[in-house]
Amino acid sequence: MRGVGAALAAVAFFGTVVIAPFAVSTASSADELASPEELNQRINQEFVAADVPDVEFAFETSSEKLPDPKPKPKPEPEEDEEDTSDSGESAEPAGDEGAGGGAESPEYTGGGSPKKWMTEAGIAESDFGYVDYIANRESGWNPNATNASSGACGVIQANPCSKVPGNGYNPVDNLKWADGYAKDRYGSWKAAWEFWQANHWW
Repeated sequence: MRGVGAALAAVAFFGTVVIAPFAVSTASSADELASPEELNQRINQEFVAADVPDVEFAFETSSEKLPDPKPKPKPEPEEDEEDTSDSGESAEPAGDEGAGGGAESPEYTGGGSPKKWMTEAGIAESDFGYVDYIANRESGWNPNATNASSGACGVIQANPCSKVPGNGYNPVDNLKWADGYAKDRYGSWKAAWEFWQANHWW
């Protein structure tokens, strides 16, 4: 509990509201995987979307009039080599329909546990410890975590969020993408974990 108190004190000091749906790691060393008991407790903990209170923001206004921006010229549409107008197919791209990182992906409000999400994403149970280590440090297992500066999102912090097929805030979609990323880039989740330990990012 001492670590949680320190985290809350740091949050209060910076004046930031943080909603952490999962417990902070209590592993004895930052480089160790969670003990089997700790891992089992954390990955079986159910996610509950927190209610965010309405907050009123105060903005200062200025009477100074800013110049009107210059209009940008519209780019000329590129002509396709193949004309699809006769085939009945639309040349317009498909709708966003929750695509990962589109203009505004909906936040995750469903339930579930990290174990359920990893299982549904097709991640091998033998890799759960490595996934837990990375997800716990990247987002605290919060499917709605977003990095304001980079745009990374979800439990694994896919960067950019648009890399995730489906919805980057859906933990199963995020973990499916991460499973392929870990195996394609590092060869395995264990190698991804080893890279994370050495670099504190992946």
